[in-house]
Amino acid sequence: MDKDVMVGFGGKQAWLAIRDGDPAEVLATLGLRDLGHVPWRDGIDLAHLTDDRVAVTPPLPGADGSTWVLVVGRFLLRPETALDLTDLSKRLQTEVQLFATHRVTETHRWQRAADGTLIRAFGYVGQTGDVTSWYGDPDEVELATGLPATYRLDDDDPDPEQPLDESMLASLDVELTQLLDEGGEVRASGGDASTVLVSEHDVLRVAEGWSIDPTGLDGRMAPGPLRLGAAA
Repeated sequence: MDKDVMVGFGGKQAWLAIRDGDPAEVLATLGLRDLGHVPWRDGIDLAHLTDDRVAVTPPLPGADGSTWVLVVGRFLLRPETALDLTDLSKRLQTEVQLFATHRVTETHRWQRAADGTLIRAFGYVGQTGDVTSWYGDPDEVELATGLPATYRLDDDDPDPEQPLDESMLASLDVELTQLLDEGGEVRASGGDASTVLVSEHDVLRVAEGWSIDPTGLDGRMAPGPLRLGAAA
């Protein structure tokens, strides 16, 4: 594992980025069992193929000259996974970010909290054209993706706290495929189509600006092995 190479990730996945984090402390704070070190390929594969495992990177250099620990896994997509980013950032006493993306249904989310304060939350489902979450003001990184400077959620918009559900996303995959096969149209955005249009690429751009684009890790020499965490 000393000569291991990193394996990138991002598509159809969710991950956390913790500024100046310690992998063991992060796992303990998340309430996950620490299963020890694992080669990068094995850890990333488990993060994609199971819903009760997460892979935790060693500290990696990223935005603002800080190091970032990334926690990746479908476990973060489960509706029963209680993940309060504000509380997590308070307990870790640092900045914590959440990213999630699903390119087929165009379901995308990013959130940011620091020291117990929610800074920003954004969620979007391109298949239905809904902005599902909007809290705080977008920064220059987000504005560069084409987001508007302001947006107001309607009263009948989806619950902004509704978690991403992988089973729901899989179902939407099937529905979207059927719709395309039947020659139907998919709305690119909601009531104001010219205002919000977000893709997986935009999630990765925000991740790069805020912390680390995880797809850029692929093939680079690893500074250390992954740690594997498991739900209790």
